[in-house]
Amino acid sequence: MRNEHSFTFAGETLVALPSGALWWPEASLLCVSDMHLGKSERMARRGGALLPPYEVRDTLRRLQADLETLDPAAVISLGDAFDDMEAATALDADARDRIAAMIEGRDWTWVTGNHDPAPVAFGGHAAEGLTCGPLSFVHIATRTGRHEVSGHYHPKASLSLRGRHVSRPCFLRDATRLILPAYGTYTGGLRSRDRALSGLMAPDARAILAGQPMVEIPMPR
Repeated sequence: MRNEHSFTFAGETLVALPSGALWWPEASLLCVSDMHLGKSERMARRGGALLPPYEVRDTLRRLQADLETLDPAAVISLGDAFDDMEAATALDADARDRIAAMIEGRDWTWVTGNHDPAPVAFGGHAAEGLTCGPLSFVHIATRTGRHEVSGHYHPKASLSLRGRHVSRPCFLRDATRLILPAYGTYTGGLRSRDRALSGLMAPDARAILAGQPMVEIPMPR
């Protein structure tokens, strides 16, 4: 049995994957958010910390593994695919070729984020948001959203697991809103207890911790 976590949202069966991706089997749709490709390049360019420049390779490796396992007909990148648009143009030829190969033959949507416009030079098409069946996909959650899937906040949550304190990226969900974790290797996280998230999610919201094993708990506040 694969390490994954199924749940119902807007009457649809969705699957949270350990990588941080969301799988919608009925629609053959894979959704990832906040890959922030090129973060190490962007930080070095702007005089920040010098990080090992391997996060693009690692993030794309994990995405390719999800695509090979599930073979989705459609993919939504839910904003902030790149850390900025200069980072997108700084990718090496291998990374560009891998992205193009992933997109080929799929209905691929780049939702625009606050870090980057949609990088359609790689293929696919751009949208500020889109609706598929009962679900609406946007980068940043709205206060009035109904059955809305979003990213942006990079949520994470903590719990005690097998005698150890564990903090991981997480999915947050309530009856009307689903927030995805950041998919990128070098992305940080915002604790679910932060006012930005605790004020956004309903009192009965749940957190699904990504990784091994996947665990669902009441959203820590």
